[in-house]
Amino acid sequence: MEGKLYICTTPIGNLGDITIRALETLKEVDFIAAEDTRHTIKLLNHFDIKKRMVSCHEHNEMSRSTEIINRVLAGESCALVSDAGMPGISDPGEILIKEAIKRNVEVVILPGATAFASALVISGLDTHKFVFEGFLAHKKSERTRELENLRNERRTMIFYESPHRLKETLKIMMKTLGDRNMSISREITKKFEETVRGNISFCLDHFESKDVKGEFVIVVEGSSEEEMEEEVDVRKKLIELLDEGYTKKDAVKKVSKDYNLHKNEVYQISLEI
Repeated sequence: MEGKLYICTTPIGNLGDITIRALETLKEVDFIAAEDTRHTIKLLNHFDIKKRMVSCHEHNEMSRSTEIINRVLAGESCALVSDAGMPGISDPGEILIKEAIKRNVEVVILPGATAFASALVISGLDTHKFVFEGFLAHKKSERTRELENLRNERRTMIFYESPHRLKETLKIMMKTLGDRNMSISREITKKFEETVRGNISFCLDHFESKDVKGEFVIVVEGSSEEEMEEEVDVRKKLIELLDEGYTKKDAVKKVSKDYNLHKNEVYQISLEI
């Protein structure tokens, strides 16, 4: 194969999901750039592929990209793979691909499974317009701020989440987004694949007492026009009460009761006044 960079999508769980084209490419390239060579060797061994590898992960991608592209420009072909799914989607790859484009190296994409698209399709929520947010911030305060900024997002929202943060993130979503519909998928294409559908409070209750394991994809319903109109009404009412001399605490309490809304939801709106 001539010197090109091939972006190879690998299975997100079930090895049977790899494409024939991906297998042929992995066999024919001169070398493979892998997120974790210890993980990729298992995939290669399963399909009896013997190939030289170099690591290309989040800690060395900046420096390793120059080395890899130099080899490609010298005539070698390289396949970029992540541990699972599409390189560059919440995984290393973006820096290497940008370096390849910058230096006029041909980049060839080999499509395949991606967890966020799979979870969206089986969610039962609107698939016409959506936004993929990847992983939210690690710090709780920053995560809360990110979700507050998404409260009026009309499109379906998709997030990746780790098992040790799932419950906390659902609680933050309940406070910032309100009790809207969602879908949570874990271990997609694997033996213990599961998708839970319902409103946020239902999903939170489902996982509250469980030992949470696996990687999760959270799909959340976008804000409806009615919700946005209600928020405008709530904001106006809060302003009226504050002008009348109510404290913010009392105004939030009264509006929550009058509109039958959760106090935290009204409180979040009051912070913008």
